[in-house]
Amino acid sequence: MKPVRWIVPYAPGGFVDTRSRQLAMRLADLWKQPVVVDNRAGAGGVIGTELVARAAGDGYTIGMGSFPPLAANVSLMKSLPYDPLRDLAQVVLVEKSPLVLMVHPSVTAKTLAEFVTLAKANPGKFSFGSSGIGGPHHLSGEMFRMLAGIEIAHVPYKGGAPAAADLLAGHILMMFELTYAALPSIKAGRLRPLAVTTDTRLPMLPEVPTFAESGYPALVVSNWQGVIAPRNTPRDIVDRINQSVNQVLAMAPVRDSILNQGNEIGGGTPESFAALIRAEIPRWAKVVKDANIQPE
Repeated sequence: MKPVRWIVPYAPGGFVDTRSRQLAMRLADLWKQPVVVDNRAGAGGVIGTELVARAAGDGYTIGMGSFPPLAANVSLMKSLPYDPLRDLAQVVLVEKSPLVLMVHPSVTAKTLAEFVTLAKANPGKFSFGSSGIGGPHHLSGEMFRMLAGIEIAHVPYKGGAPAAADLLAGHILMMFELTYAALPSIKAGRLRPLAVTTDTRLPMLPEVPTFAESGYPALVVSNWQGVIAPRNTPRDIVDRINQSVNQVLAMAPVRDSILNQGNEIGGGTPESFAALIRAEIPRWAKVVKDANIQPE
C-alpha cells in the first residue's frame, strides 16, 4: 500500500517534529497504511511548506503548517513562494501553544507592572532573546515593547534552546518562551514568570496572571500548528483526514500530552483553521510594519 508522506518543515527532534510523529503513528494505525514523516527544514519553515503546496493533491502528501510559514512570513519575506490561503488546503488545527514572559532572577521586578516601570526608568538596559526573527518569541516581544512603550532590544538566536540557556545564565534578562519549554525552569525557581499570553490563567501556572489581567488585552498570542495539504486535494479527502485527526486528538495519550504541556487542543473544521490563518496574517503584518522588522 502506498504510504502517506507527512512533510515537517523543521528539523528532527523539535516541537513540530515530535507532535507530527505522534499523530502520524496513530493515523497509520487508523488508516492501516504507513504515514512517513519527511523533515524538510529551512527558511523558517518555508521550504517544507512550499513542498506541500506544490505536491499532487491526491491525499498522499500532507504536512504540518505552523505560525511562521503560514502567517508571519507573509509580511516578513519579500517574496513567499506560495500563498498560505490560496495554495494550500487547510485541514485542521492541531494545537495552540501559549507563551510566558520570564525574567532572570536578578531582575528586581516581581510583577509585570513593576517590570514596565523598571524598563521605563532604564531605557535600553533590558534585552529579550528569541528563537529568531519573525517567530512567536520575537513578535510577542515586539508587541509588548510597543504596547508598554518601553525600550528593550531584541537578541535573535538560532533556536529557542540557546536563547533560554543565555537567559538562565543572565546574559539576557527576559524572554517570551513557549510554556512547555518554560515550565521546568519556572518550577525549579531558576526563572521568574511575569505573565502568560492566554485568555485565562494556565492550570499549571495558576499564580501567573495573563497579560489581559495586567492591562494588555491585545497580547493574546499562541504558536499554533495544524495539518495542511495541497490546494487541489479533493474535499472528500480533506474531510477524511480532518475527521481522522480529530479522532486522534481525542485519544487520551495525545490529549494528555498536549494539555500537560500547557497547550490548547485544536480540532474543528477546515474552515475554522482557515479562519485562524486569515485573522493572523494581517494581525502580525501590522506588528512587522509598526516595529519595522527586517528579515534576516
